[in-house]
Amino acid sequence: MPSLLNIGTRAMAANQAVLQTIGNNISNVNTPGYSRQEVQLASSGGQYTGAGFYGNGVQVQTVVRSSNAFLTREAALTRSQAAADTTLESQLTQLEKLFTTGSSSIGQAGQEVLNAFADVATQPKDTSARQVVLSRAEEFASRMRSAGSQIDTLQAGVNADLKNSVDQVNRLAAQIAKVNQQIASYRGSEHTPNDLLDQRDTLINDLSEYVQVTTIAAEDGTLGVFIGGSQRLVLGNQAETLQVVPDTFDASKSRIGIQESGGVRTLDDSVMQAGGTIAGLLGFQDKDLVDARNMLGQIAAAFASRVNQQQSYGLDLRTPKHYGDAIFSEAQPRVLPASTNATGAAASSVSLSISDATQLQASDYRLEPGTTAGQYTVTRLSDNKQFTLASGDTFDGLTLNVATPAGGMGATDRFLLQPVATAAASLQRVLDDPTGIAAASPIVATPATANAGTATVASLALGTAPSGSFSSVNVYFNGTSGSSATYAIYDASVTLPPSASDVPLATGTWSAGSPITYNDGANQWQLSLNGVPATGDRISVAPNDYWTTNNGNAAAMLALRDEGFVGRQDLGGGSFAPGETVTGAYAQAMSDIGVRVQSASGMAEISGSIASEAEAAVSNETGVNLDEEAARLIQFQQSYQAAAKVLQTAQKIFDTLLSLGG
Repeated sequence: MPSLLNIGTRAMAANQAVLQTIGNNISNVNTPGYSRQEVQLASSGGQYTGAGFYGNGVQVQTVVRSSNAFLTREAALTRSQAAADTTLESQLTQLEKLFTTGSSSIGQAGQEVLNAFADVATQPKDTSARQVVLSRAEEFASRMRSAGSQIDTLQAGVNADLKNSVDQVNRLAAQIAKVNQQIASYRGSEHTPNDLLDQRDTLINDLSEYVQVTTIAAEDGTLGVFIGGSQRLVLGNQAETLQVVPDTFDASKSRIGIQESGGVRTLDDSVMQAGGTIAGLLGFQDKDLVDARNMLGQIAAAFASRVNQQQSYGLDLRTPKHYGDAIFSEAQPRVLPASTNATGAAASSVSLSISDATQLQASDYRLEPGTTAGQYTVTRLSDNKQFTLASGDTFDGLTLNVATPAGGMGATDRFLLQPVATAAASLQRVLDDPTGIAAASPIVATPATANAGTATVASLALGTAPSGSFSSVNVYFNGTSGSSATYAIYDASVTLPPSASDVPLATGTWSAGSPITYNDGANQWQLSLNGVPATGDRISVAPNDYWTTNNGNAAAMLALRDEGFVGRQDLGGGSFAPGETVTGAYAQAMSDIGVRVQSASGMAEISGSIASEAEAAVSNETGVNLDEEAARLIQFQQSYQAAAKVLQTAQKIFDTLLSLGG
C-alpha cells in the first residue's frame, strides 16, 4: 500500500513548485518580454492491491510558458511597419524645413530677381538699380545652394542611421544565434527552456524594429530568421552579417549588402524595404530625397537658363554694342555609370546636353541597351515612362549622346541620368559688373507720327538669340476690319505707301492679342500692339542706336514673372503642356512635400496604434495578471498547508505504530 508519508511529501513538493512559479511570475510582472509560467501537475498513478487501486499522490510534469505564436508574429510585423512609418515621418519632417514660406522662400527669392528689373526698366542707366538685380540674383543662388547643401546633409544622416541600424541588426542576429544554440542543447530533456524562449522572442521583436523578418521553426527547437521572406539572416547557431555598401550608381547613397564567402553581395531593394527602420530610411533616400533634389534642381536649371537666355537677347552698357553675358552658372547634366559596367576598351560613354531647359522634368532617368542595335531604352524614374532613343535624339529638353565600342553597349550596362540633380547645389551668380545687365533691346519699334489709328507698341521681343546684324524694316497696314488688320513688311528702303512693283518681305493678318512675327533669316522678333492700327499706318523696326537709355530687354525680363518656363511637357505634334512660373513651381514643390509629410504622419499614427494593440494582445494572452496570481497564491498556499497536515498526520501514525511495537 502506498505510504501516506510519501504522498504528503510529494504533495508538499508539488505545491511548493507551484508557489515558487507563482512567485517568479509576480516578481517578473514588469519584466519586458516575460511570459507567464505555469506548473503542470499530474497524478502519480495508482498502485494495485487486493483491496483495489490506491493513489500515489501528485507529481510535477513540467513548467510551461504561456505563448501564442500567431499573436507574437503579428506583434513583430506591426512593430516593423510602425518603425518604418515613424522613421519616414521623422525624415520627411526634417526635409519639409527646407521648403520655407514667405519672404525667406526660394520662390520669393526668384520673384525678387525679376521684380528688381522694374527699377532698371524705369532708369536703365542707374547703376544702383542694376546692383540690386545682382544682389537679388546672389540671394536666389545662395538659397538654392543652401537647400542643396541641406539635402546633402540629410543624405549623410541617412547613411549614418543606416550604419547604426545595420550594427544593431548584426548584434541582435548574433544573440539570436547564441540563444538558438542554448535552446538546442536542451533537446531531448522533454522540458522547454522557458526563459531562453522568452529571450529569443524578445530579441526577434527588437530585430523587427530595424527590419521585417519571418521565422521558421526547426526540429531541434531553433528558429530560422529570414529578411524579406527569403534572405537568410539566422539559421541555427549561425548568423549572417549585413553591411552598408555604396549604391551601384551613386557612391553618396547607401545600400545594404550581406557578407558571403565570395565577398559582399548587395541585396535587392525589395528584400530590405518590407518594413523596419532600414526600410523607412531607404524609402526616404530613394524617393523623397531624390524628388526634393530634382524639384529644386528643375527650378534652378530652368530659371538660370531662361534668365540667361533673355539676358543674351539684350545689350548692356558697354560700347561698342555688346550682348549680355550670363548672370547665372548653368549646371550640366550628370551621367553615372553602374559600377558593374564594362570598363576599358569595352566601356560605353554616355552624355547629356540641355536643348531646352523649359522642358526639363524633376526626375532621374535610367538608360539601358534597347532591343535593337543602336537604340537605347530610357526610363523616366518619376513615372516609369519609357523612351526608345538613338544617339542624338532629344527627350524632355535633353539630347542624348552615346559612344560605344565596336561591339555596341554591353547587354548588362546601365547608366543613371541626372539632368537637374546638381543644379540647385551648384548654382552661382557669375556676373559681377552691374554695367553687364543687358537692359536694352537690340532693336526698337517706332510708330509713324502720321498714323491715324490707335495702335501703340506693347512690346518687341526677340524669338531667337541674336545672330548678326538686324535689318531695318517697316510694317505697313494695308487694310483694317474691326479689331484685325492685314499687313506687309517691307525693307526700310521702300517708299511707303508701296507701289505695285514693291515686293514685301512678308505678309500676314494681325488680330488683337496676337503678335506680328518676322524672321529675316538670321534673327526673329515678335511685335505686340495695343490698340488698333488704321489702314496706311506704319511701324518701323530698326537696330537700336541708343541702347544705353533703352529699357526693352529689362521690360522683357520683368515679363518673365508671369511666364511658365518651368517644367513644360512635350505632348507631341509640336504642342506643350503649360509650365509653371518660378513661384508656382516652388509652391507646387512645397505642397508636394507637405502632402507627403501629412500622409506619413497619418500612416505613422495608424501603424503605431495597430502595433500598440498587437502588443497589448500579446500581453493579455501571455503576460502576468497580478490579481490572478494572487488568487492562485492563496489557493496553493492552502494546498501546501493541507499537504503539510497530511505529512504531520502520517508522522503521528508512524510514531503511534512505533510506540505500539515497543
